[in-house]
Amino acid sequence: METILRSQGREVTIGADRPFVVIGEKINPTGRKKLAAALEAHRLEVVQELAQAQVEAGADVLDVNVGAAGVDERALLPEAVRLVAEIVDVPLCLDSADREALAAALAVAPGKPLVNSVSGEPASLERVLPVVREFGAAVIGLTLDEGGIPPDAEKRLAIAGRILEHAARMGIPAENVIIDPLVLTVGADSQAARVTLETIELVRREFGVNLSLGASNVSFGLPERPTINQAFLTLGIAAGATCAITDPAKLTPTIRATDLLLGRDPYAARFIQHWRSRASRGVDQA
Repeated sequence: METILRSQGREVTIGADRPFVVIGEKINPTGRKKLAAALEAHRLEVVQELAQAQVEAGADVLDVNVGAAGVDERALLPEAVRLVAEIVDVPLCLDSADREALAAALAVAPGKPLVNSVSGEPASLERVLPVVREFGAAVIGLTLDEGGIPPDAEKRLAIAGRILEHAARMGIPAENVIIDPLVLTVGADSQAARVTLETIELVRREFGVNLSLGASNVSFGLPERPTINQAFLTLGIAAGATCAITDPAKLTPTIRATDLLLGRDPYAARFIQHWRSRASRGVDQA
């Protein structure tokens, strides 16, 4: 099954037999005080700089989130979307819990964007899916509901099924739903990554849909976080994940290498192209 996203002039296909898709995470003020301050001061050139840098680092899609304190998301999100689309030609992932902000941003987003996200909670399904259907977008479905994130893979699978079923009843095809199996930190639960990997395998086998990962949560609170994130992402790709919201500057080399080793990069073309791009920008590759 393939999920197709589009910008003004580019199409990105997410699928099991395709190269892994990198969704750049940096345009998100959560935990980023400088970006939050820039958004509050309406300095959106910072957003454009982050967009350009992430695409240069290997991002195939860009997540856009302006949800900072003191910010009117309904006004700022569509403006940020327009400005990002002016400077880079990649599909966008619109990230907001505010339905009206999503609708305003979807109305100006070029092509076919991705919405981040909907959960298995009834209120979330009723709030987000109608706007996804209205604008013909794709959506990330989180395997959590009103009870939180289940501790076992089978319950997360059930939530994924509920999201897909609700989407289908609303006329949203399964290829437009990307499931995020969610991961918690292994610092608090040594089985957290294993449960997420099991969920990936179950969802792929049961529904055949695409799966997204947020790699950074797995290492929270631990030393040597980049190493843990790299290892987890590699395991997730091997288990069946097809895209991730992550930092392209840190993890694109690992992703390109994993694609190469899984036979998804004929003649190592993408791996070599990325290596040359980093070298041309003076990125230390030691």
